[in-house]
Amino acid sequence: MRVAGAFGLALLVGLLPSWGQAQGKVCDNPRQMPGFKTCADVDKAEAEGAFVLYSTDPEAGQVKLLAAFNKLFPKIKTSYVRLQAGALYAKVLSERQAKSYLVDVIQISDMGMILDFQKRGGFRQYVSPEMAAFKPEYKSQPEGYWTWGSIIMGGIAYNPNNVSAAEAPKTWEDLLDPKWTDAINVKVSNSGLQHGIYYMLKPILGEEYFKKFGAIKPRAFDSYVQQYGRLVDGQDKIIMGAQYSGYIEFKAKGAPLAFVFPATGVPAVSETYGIVADGPHPNAAELFIDWFLSPVGQQALSEALLLHSPRADVPAPAGSMPLQDMKLLIPADWHDFEKSRPEFARDWDRIVGARR
Repeated sequence: MRVAGAFGLALLVGLLPSWGQAQGKVCDNPRQMPGFKTCADVDKAEAEGAFVLYSTDPEAGQVKLLAAFNKLFPKIKTSYVRLQAGALYAKVLSERQAKSYLVDVIQISDMGMILDFQKRGGFRQYVSPEMAAFKPEYKSQPEGYWTWGSIIMGGIAYNPNNVSAAEAPKTWEDLLDPKWTDAINVKVSNSGLQHGIYYMLKPILGEEYFKKFGAIKPRAFDSYVQQYGRLVDGQDKIIMGAQYSGYIEFKAKGAPLAFVFPATGVPAVSETYGIVADGPHPNAAELFIDWFLSPVGQQALSEALLLHSPRADVPAPAGSMPLQDMKLLIPADWHDFEKSRPEFARDWDRIVGARR
């Protein structure tokens, strides 16, 4: 796996003391559960009887993931809210401002928002016994505030029934060909992955690239389900920044699709999870995080949403390319990534022109 530059841990560590966050540690005697260890009080978690997740993942996959947790802990009723990253973050900030604490764990696909939430004191520190299996760059420093739950990447997708392999784009630059005018779809500016694609490709392809891309008149959609649906139906010919997990999902269902990994590389971001401070079900939240970060939880995620786990001991989703075989382009400085969001949102909204 290729990472574009160092992760910038020194910068993170330098900022953390001003956030007032202490170093945590795993509890002395983690309890062994089926397939994972937990520091949570399981009896209290089951007495709470509920768990709420805010997530950017599609509903169908989210239901499957939570059903796997609920099967193991049937006394804990699970529920979720699904929105794109920007809208989801705005929702949780609005709730906290109103002192309305409705969510236990939040997953956001934009590390900039994760870091901002951490600075605001939005996460509660909980060091899971399962965090030891994750690389330092995949979790907060100090540990316990957030952890990468998966790595998502975006390439180019097309329908071979409508676009031949010979004429299909092979590079990001190929997408600027006028023949793709009104035939490309992307995600809206609220998408964490779309932000990552813009952030990583702009310095590589040049300042003029996305200005020229705007002339192709791409249409923007909220979900990869919409994007791939339009490709299968022939409404669009190309997805720019196509989420790879969506391709795997639709391909497994027999959809006529092809995926391109440009030689330049494929931008990648994380889906990052953390326990929300003052959540209504703190013990259930700890139990979920322990389960989710374990091999059994990460395997459930892989099967439900076809996402790649950051854990080295969890195989890639069925039918997919392993992370180590991809040329991933990951932001080297997540704080700079955070600062770039307003500029990206303005530019991307202008590029797509609110076209659907």
